[in-house]
Amino acid sequence: MSLLIGDIGGTYTRLRLVEPRGRHFETLCESRYESGSYECFDGLLADFLNHCGERPSAACLGVAGPVQDEDGRQRVETTNLPWRLDSEALARETGVRPFALINDFEAVGHALDGLSADQLACLQAGEPRPGGLRALIGAGTGLGQALLCPLDGDDRVIPTEGGHMDFAPQTPLQWQLAEALRERHGHVSVERLASGPGLAFIYEFLNDRETGGGERPDPAWISRQALEQGDAVALAALDEFTAIYGAQAGNLALACLPFGGLYVAGGIAPRLHSERFDRAFMAAFLAKGRMEPLLRRIPVHIVLHPDPGLLGAARLAARLGSAC
Repeated sequence: MSLLIGDIGGTYTRLRLVEPRGRHFETLCESRYESGSYECFDGLLADFLNHCGERPSAACLGVAGPVQDEDGRQRVETTNLPWRLDSEALARETGVRPFALINDFEAVGHALDGLSADQLACLQAGEPRPGGLRALIGAGTGLGQALLCPLDGDDRVIPTEGGHMDFAPQTPLQWQLAEALRERHGHVSVERLASGPGLAFIYEFLNDRETGGGERPDPAWISRQALEQGDAVALAALDEFTAIYGAQAGNLALACLPFGGLYVAGGIAPRLHSERFDRAFMAAFLAKGRMEPLLRRIPVHIVLHPDPGLLGAARLAARLGSAC
């Protein structure tokens, strides 16, 4: 039984055909596409299936955007792309059933119980409560957030759009960043800063103050300049990004009290994972005044698995396929 899985992001779309092998999945075919190179997802998917030459038995795709589910039919308009996806239309076009569309961070939630110990980095042991609520946060192209709620002996993954909550500045610099963003966008969400594009904006803002301006660089370049070259502006941008990221993780923890653990996923945290990043992230996470002792009880981990969204999509696709 082959399964079609995917991670549809604002920058890249990754698709795979996999086959279950016990608790693991063997990759049969895979491709990565620049999402912006296609006017619609249907054409991209057709190219992939033609390339693989095989029709899968079930499909599950994680999509960056809010998913509307009506009687088992999912529709989604992607957040950072002009794409509209419809699970029923995709099932008809491909002949693949079941065909599920889920929020990309919901997919990461389905991966958690499939991770091994070495695919997690503990930032704070806390006082774990077996069977307790768990929470996910992850900065990448955007800022994903999700909850895992215990229900009838299983976990229900609840996606959110928490990255679009208002940004709450805490320092003079953060107020300046917020005001600059407000002039550009009007509403300033926390995702505008706690994301890859947010890191690039922070660097651009600081570099403009120091040197008088320049192009906005790629977030990966900023990270390399900071961690490998010790560039002062890049380090300052990374420190500010980390403080904002950690503070929002603390906000999420206060909102839902995830004594089962708070998990930091997304593409950025695993690359930045170091003593400097971990310490700064946790300092911001805990900086909640009289609520700090409460937050110290919550376990915090970084997800190191390179593709947790694809793993979660595979686990759910296998479950859906076996139920048919």
